[in-house]
Amino acid sequence: MRTEAGSAGVLVAAIVAALIWANVDEAGYERLWTTEFSVRAGGWELACDLRTWVNSGLMTLFFLVVGLEARREFDLGDLRDRRRFLLPLAAGIAGMAVPVAIYLAVNRGGPGAHGWGVAMSTDTALALGLLALVGRGVPEQVRVFLLTVFVVDDLLALVIIAVAYSEHIEPMWLALAAVAFGMVLALRALGVKGGPAYAPFCILLWYFMLRSGVDPVVAGLAVGLTATAYTPARNALEAASGLFKLFREQPTAELARSASLGLTRTLSPNDRLQRLWHPWTSYLIVPLFGLANAGIPIDGAFLARAFTSPITLGVLAGYVVGKPVAVAGTSWLVTRLTGGRVRPGVGWAAVLGSGTIAGIGFTVSLLIASLAFTGDQLDEAKAGVLAAALLASLCTWVVYRVTDRLPKHKRARALLGDADVLVDLIPPVDVSVDHVRGAADASVTVVEYGDFQCPYCGQAEPAVRELLSDTDLRYVWRHLPLTDVHPQAQLAAEAAEAAAAQGAFWPMHDLLLDHQDELRPMDLVRYAEQLGLDRRRFHEDLMSHTHEGRVAQDLESADLSGVGGTPTFFINGIRHYGAYDIGTLTESVKVARARALIGRSNASRPGGRSPR
Repeated sequence: MRTEAGSAGVLVAAIVAALIWANVDEAGYERLWTTEFSVRAGGWELACDLRTWVNSGLMTLFFLVVGLEARREFDLGDLRDRRRFLLPLAAGIAGMAVPVAIYLAVNRGGPGAHGWGVAMSTDTALALGLLALVGRGVPEQVRVFLLTVFVVDDLLALVIIAVAYSEHIEPMWLALAAVAFGMVLALRALGVKGGPAYAPFCILLWYFMLRSGVDPVVAGLAVGLTATAYTPARNALEAASGLFKLFREQPTAELARSASLGLTRTLSPNDRLQRLWHPWTSYLIVPLFGLANAGIPIDGAFLARAFTSPITLGVLAGYVVGKPVAVAGTSWLVTRLTGGRVRPGVGWAAVLGSGTIAGIGFTVSLLIASLAFTGDQLDEAKAGVLAAALLASLCTWVVYRVTDRLPKHKRARALLGDADVLVDLIPPVDVSVDHVRGAADASVTVVEYGDFQCPYCGQAEPAVRELLSDTDLRYVWRHLPLTDVHPQAQLAAEAAEAAAAQGAFWPMHDLLLDHQDELRPMDLVRYAEQLGLDRRRFHEDLMSHTHEGRVAQDLESADLSGVGGTPTFFINGIRHYGAYDIGTLTESVKVARARALIGRSNASRPGGRSPR
């Protein structure tokens, strides 16, 4: 249930429920969703039917999450290298323009031509969820590629809603909306972090947009894009643990609140808002939207009319044909025009699969359909959207099943491609400085930032040792003693370096992690004796902090790499954000090895590119 496949399953269930409900009791279905709800305060009143409250009210929170995900890609994802925005930008624009062109060609200026916007936008959330269902085993990089391409799709779709599908725009209300948004930006510039300070201006922004005639879901996207994303800094985490220590010494309500706020504020605004709203939008708001909009009465006469209607056929062809042609074609064209300098971050099978799954248009499509059509035309547009989602899922399943039948090395290239990846680890591994375990020429390097007193590092150690049974893998330990919570961690790290000076880093490393509750100075000296080290030299190094500078060197690299906690893993220089159980780590290692082998293959070809 914590995966995107789970939320997609809930949405599909809501769509099926809406179809059953509309066909069993169409009048009751419409009666509920057209029921008027109003908010009154004195002489002021805001009245909308229930469907509008869902479509223009609750869905604002969905587009807030879309904006948050887009901003995260710009701050932490591949798009932090702005040059990499060229291909997603081109593919996203083409992925909207080509389906629209197909839709207009099918309708040829007929009565349904003004609904061209229905055929343009991918439902990123549903597409990602169904990709997890129909493309099992597809690497995480494919999901990231899909998300980065359709960040553009989401942004442009809402701009088009605001410009092309908003009637009777009121400039005064639009100006007030701009003022409210300006206040949000001003609070952000002043460093205000409390959500309650922003809430009144966000609500006013939504209300002013509604009164202006522009669909207020645009407000959610705009606010989401302002929320910066970053990993927690080590100094911020140390300050938060200091607040907790104060509470531990004096457990008062005031100090409890300070500690709670301090812990929360170490997270980026983007992360805090995603944690708050993502579950609500995935498991309640979007399924509720599906329940409110997907219900259409279906019988033989309707199907015969719909699947001969230019509206249904235009939507269907736009999504099922236009999306894959646009995404794959544009990616190929950009690669050719740039001589391969700009290329997709995945293989061509994954590009095609991303194009086919992009044929799923639901939330924005139905939103535009409800703005562009009424009556039978609205039902025909809905039929096209639902049929396209079904066919797009089937086409994607076929693409990945065919890819699975390829030989192993060809399948890896087809899914992962050979584009350079952005490296997160700073500085890279240096065998003359770092502590390295395993084959020197291994294709995969796993770096762990760890703390000998950290219980989570102790929990991760069995998985690490199992990984080391892989003869094509090397492992690097870098120190990150969290002295604010683990008072013995710094001296333990220096003890490991003192042992390293006598050629026994790894035996000492293993002993320290096996005895995390026994890291007093006398324990460390006892371990040195157990390993047969020069006791006097070891003790002097420990007491004079001879190797403090070496530990500080690793601390500096942790700060440069954006590491604030332990254990944190990097696999071939790329930060590992998932769990650190053996299954998850092994899967990440497999992907890294496949990429490394592709890079070596390219480098061995005449005129080939060397891997980064």
